[in-house]
Amino acid sequence: MQLLTENEFGQVYQVELSKGLPALVIEHPKMKAKVSLYGGQVLSWQPHGEKDVFWLSKNSAFEQGKAIRGGIPLCWPWFGRHPNDDENKAGNHGFARGQLWQLDSAVINEQGVEVSLSWQGENMSDLWPFSCQLTQVLFFGHSFKQSLKMTNLSNSNAYYTGALHSYFSVSSPKNIKIAALEQASFDDKLTRQLCKPQLLENGIGPIDRIYQTNNKMTIVDSQWQRSIELKTKNTKQWVFWNPGIELANNMADIHHNGEQEFVCLEAANTQRQLLAAGKSVVIEQEILVSHCK
Repeated sequence: MQLLTENEFGQVYQVELSKGLPALVIEHPKMKAKVSLYGGQVLSWQPHGEKDVFWLSKNSAFEQGKAIRGGIPLCWPWFGRHPNDDENKAGNHGFARGQLWQLDSAVINEQGVEVSLSWQGENMSDLWPFSCQLTQVLFFGHSFKQSLKMTNLSNSNAYYTGALHSYFSVSSPKNIKIAALEQASFDDKLTRQLCKPQLLENGIGPIDRIYQTNNKMTIVDSQWQRSIELKTKNTKQWVFWNPGIELANNMADIHHNGEQEFVCLEAANTQRQLLAAGKSVVIEQEILVSHCK
C-alpha cells in the first residue's frame, strides 16, 4: 500500500487489485471508498455508519481484458451490443471499462475527497475509429458525485451511446421500490416490447428495461430502511437491470446468490448522441443515502 496524499482530513493510498491493476483506497471521517484505475471504475463508497452503497461481486475478475463486475462500470462509447456488430465480436458496452486510467489529482478537504482520472486513445475499434479523451471527476463525501467528460479529438463528428452502470447494494431485490419508474414508459429488452407506465412491484430478475425518463429516482429498501436518491444531468434514460437466478448462475463473475444482493439503475444515453469534432460532452450523476421508516 503506497500513500499518495494525506492531510488532517484523510488519506489516499494506491494498492493493487492484482498484478499490474492499480486501485485507490480513500479514507475520510465521512466515508471510505475504493476506485480501480483499471476501467476508471468506482468499486465502493461507504458513508460513515452505512452499509456500502455499491455492490461488488466476490467473483469479479481483476484481470486485464476482463470487465469488473460491480461498482460503476463505464459503458462507452457504446451501450450493450454495437448496432453495427451483428455477431457482437467487439463485446458489450465498449472499450472504456477495459483501459488503464491515470490519476490526475486527489484533493482532500473537510467535506470529502475529489479524485480526477483521465484516459486518452485513438482507433481503439473499427466500430469507433476516433481519437478521444475521457475525464472523470469523482467526489466522495456524505454524497457521491460523478462526472464523465467525453472529448472528440478527431476532425470528424462521432456518435456515442453509454451509461454509468451503477450496481446498488440492497437487502434483496424483492424489498425495493422505485416509484418514479412507474411514471415512465419503457422498452422491455426481454420481451422486445414498448410498454406504457406500469406498477413496479420490486426488482426481482430477470428484468432488463430502458425507461424513457431522466427524472430523479429513489430506491427505497424496506428491510434496510434506507433510500438511495439519484439525480442525473445530460442523460435521457434510466436502465433497470437484474439478471435473475438462471442467468446469474451462468455468469462466472457473479458469486452464488449474488443476484439477490443488488439492482442496477443506470443513468444512460441508449440512443446515439452527437460528439462533434473537437467538442466535449459531460454526463453526471449525484447519489445521496438517507434513512426511511
